[in-house]
Amino acid sequence: MKLARYTYNNRTSVGLVADGRIYDIPAALPHVPANIREIFAAGRGMLDEIARELPGARKGLALDEVRLEAPINDPQKYMAIGMNYHDHAEEARAAGIPIPTTQLWFNKQVSCITGPYHPVVKPKVSDRLDYEAEMGVVIGKRCRYVSEADARSVVAGYFVSNDMTARDWQAASPTFTLGKSFDTHGPIGPWIVTDDEIEDPHDLEMRLSVNGEPRQKSSTGGMIYNIWQQISHLSQVMTLEPGDLIATGTCANVGIALDKFLQPGDVVRVEIDKLGHIENTIVDE
Repeated sequence: MKLARYTYNNRTSVGLVADGRIYDIPAALPHVPANIREIFAAGRGMLDEIARELPGARKGLALDEVRLEAPINDPQKYMAIGMNYHDHAEEARAAGIPIPTTQLWFNKQVSCITGPYHPVVKPKVSDRLDYEAEMGVVIGKRCRYVSEADARSVVAGYFVSNDMTARDWQAASPTFTLGKSFDTHGPIGPWIVTDDEIEDPHDLEMRLSVNGEPRQKSSTGGMIYNIWQQISHLSQVMTLEPGDLIATGTCANVGIALDKFLQPGDVVRVEIDKLGHIENTIVDE
């Protein structure tokens, strides 16, 4: 199923997306939390109830009538892995950046999260705003020390992400966090597609364009460390909680490699097969 967070008539709620419409979950099932993170935390039984009772419980709204918001706006953690696609690692190596010999992790501060079609701000303190198309993963169960074999069992679903990066701030610090965490630099969405709908998350095509010009294109099979390896690795360090977000890496042709940085007015679209697309306009601060 597809779970979304949306605003209609100045009211924000959560809903099930089906056949081009969104069905309000709390209106039909008042005992269900009006929060996707909490829905996942409640377990599979609640997801099954939502799938069984909606749509059909009441009339839904057309998607073009509502404003889609970040589906999860309150995660405890938003983790992201660097240089995790073979082609992106090679373009980094060609620029003189060593390829990591282990998983390279950083966090995006959760305050960067914004909606799938919301504006993204070009900071007045940065001239090197860049894009990174990524597939996102949502954790569905509290877990620690997860094996690779069991990692899929803790996944709630997937989403489309753009790991926006202020490259000058990224380069100025030994860690990536500041360059990755400017306000609005975490657009995600358009919804969460639950794991049961995706046969193989490592066999999806991912595309990014700027003003209609294709920039990035790859299969999610191009990862160096797959999703299960990523989850297992992170869970050795920290307890993963329902609603935690993981950005799984980007492919080649980021803006810094092409010497094409984003400017106000640019429209950046990221699309992943079976997950949908997000599209954000760059605005000046």
